[in-house]
Amino acid sequence: MNICFLCDSIFTFGGVQRVLAVIAKELSATHRVTILTRDAPSLKDTTLYGLDEADIRYRFIHFAPPTRLEYIPCKAYSLLYKKLLPHNRLTSRWYAHSSFPPSQSNLLVKKLNEGNYDIVIGVHAFLSIRLATVRNKLNAKQVIGWMHSSYQAYFEIRPGYLEGLKNHFIHQMRKLDHLVVLTQTDAQIYRQELQLSPTVIYNPLTVEPQETGKPDARKFLAVGRLSPRTKGFDILIKGFAIFAQHNKNWTLDIVGEGPEEGLLRKLIAGNGLEERVKLHPFTKEIQTHYAASSVFILSSRWEGLPLVLAEAMSHGLPIISSDIPVSRELLGGATNALLFKSEDEQDLAEKMKRMSESKELSRMGEESIALSRQFKVEKAVEQWEELFKQ
Repeated sequence: MNICFLCDSIFTFGGVQRVLAVIAKELSATHRVTILTRDAPSLKDTTLYGLDEADIRYRFIHFAPPTRLEYIPCKAYSLLYKKLLPHNRLTSRWYAHSSFPPSQSNLLVKKLNEGNYDIVIGVHAFLSIRLATVRNKLNAKQVIGWMHSSYQAYFEIRPGYLEGLKNHFIHQMRKLDHLVVLTQTDAQIYRQELQLSPTVIYNPLTVEPQETGKPDARKFLAVGRLSPRTKGFDILIKGFAIFAQHNKNWTLDIVGEGPEEGLLRKLIAGNGLEERVKLHPFTKEIQTHYAASSVFILSSRWEGLPLVLAEAMSHGLPIISSDIPVSRELLGGATNALLFKSEDEQDLAEKMKRMSESKELSRMGEESIALSRQFKVEKAVEQWEELFKQ
């Protein structure tokens, strides 16, 4: 089959990019695979994520700003839809075209139909909505929307990624042939709240463990983009500051890059933790950080399916996680993890204390490795193949 992934980026660092690279590489062994990206062509670097190891084609698309003749009526209608009009099927269809004007949507149709793709997959909600808008103009046999965040992040968090657009999302997603979500928890909510019937495919592991973690290292680890609020690194640092008042041995490493770095450094300095909390830039060799740590902490306020959680478990790390839906699904009933009340620094500090005093870290690490097997890439690819046949 001829498969095209439409994405915002593949040649930059990020969890979505890593998952896309792994799936695309595996599928390229038996299919013709193209990645159509909004990256600037100058960013092309196939050594990133080992893309140079696979036979994948790359195409680039740039959506120029709408013309003035398009912008004024489209902007006016978009405001009417969000503020005044009922959100039914008809007004949603009009909003879809006002938010994705002809100069942009026609370009996307042209690019995709030129490729003669059998299957087109929109990576993340926004591009999936774009594909739904032009579905009736696409020659592809199947057009699939692939969600990479949670229902909570799309519709409940303020500001949410799709705040005020729930009904629009419902009407648009019905135009697609399939919808893929990351967890059983989300699938149930989609069925109940959106009357949609998605397929669940867990994101696969994107790194191969070389060594397991070290319980005696007395080091907590967190990994993720330093973006405002999402990963809760502010909560993590504040929780560690409380923990550190009574513990002088354990340290904390945070690996990632992003716009929140300055704020986090001020928070570390303000709590006098410069010698015990270290920020490290993202590295292609992330395995070295997992292997040098004792316990992994997921402090996120919300997540789709946190890839770093699976990676940490594959390296034999016990887990401390915020009590969010995906963590309850993946870790509920397991004895390798402690969940703390989301956004509660005191509770997080208490869970750090319990982990630091535990004599069970090695046993918990073994359970983590066993649980991580459900994220094998072969299993994910098998599920994608089954979906393509439907």
